[in-house]
Amino acid sequence: MLNNSSLSVIIPAYNEAARIGPVVRSALGYADEVLVVDDGSADETAAVARSAGARVIRQDNAGYTAAVKRGFREAQGEIVVTMDADGEHRAEDIPRLVRPILADKADLVLGRRPHIARSSERFLNWLTHLRVKVGDSGTGFRALRRELALKLELEGRCICGTSVLEPAALGARIAEVPIELMQVEKPRRIAWFHLPQVWYVVKWLRM
Repeated sequence: MLNNSSLSVIIPAYNEAARIGPVVRSALGYADEVLVVDDGSADETAAVARSAGARVIRQDNAGYTAAVKRGFREAQGEIVVTMDADGEHRAEDIPRLVRPILADKADLVLGRRPHIARSSERFLNWLTHLRVKVGDSGTGFRALRRELALKLELEGRCICGTSVLEPAALGARIAEVPIELMQVEKPRRIAWFHLPQVWYVVKWLRM
C-alpha cells in the first residue's frame, strides 16, 4: 500500500484478547496484511484478532522471539513492520517508519521510544551502542526489508540488542525515527530473560 511496495504488519501476541482488536484494526489502515502470531494464548486472542481482520497464525508458547521469526517467515510483504499487541504503538507512525526504506536510505528502521522503562533494557542498549550508535536497540516497533528479516537468527528470548547487531553485521543500513507511546495500563514484571540476553549481545560484540 506504500509506493507500490507491499507491507505486512506482524503482531506477536500472548493473552491480549482485551486489547488486540483495536491494534489490528488500526494497523489495517496502513498495511496490505496484518499477521498476528498467537504464541499459545490461553484466552481469546486468536479469535478476537481474526474477527478484527488479521490473518492469525497459532503456535505453542515458544516466546516472543520465536513469534517474531514465525511472522517473518509467514509474511507476504516486501517490507515488514513489527508492533506490540498491547496498544502502546501508534499505527499512525507506520508511514514514518517505512519512509527511509522506501527512499532506499535504510534496510532497518527502529521506532525510538521517548524513554526505556527497564534498567536491564537500558543496559543492553548501552552495550549495543558500543558497536552500533542507536538510541533504542530493543524497540518492538520497527520496519525492515523482508529479505533481511529472513536472514536473521535472533538468538535468545528477546530481541534487545541482537536485532540491531546482527543486521549491522550483515551490512544493513540502520536508521531511527522517534515515536510516541500510548499510555497502557499493564503490569511490568521483572524481565529475567534480559540476563541471558547479555550473553547473546556480548557474543555479537565479539564478532
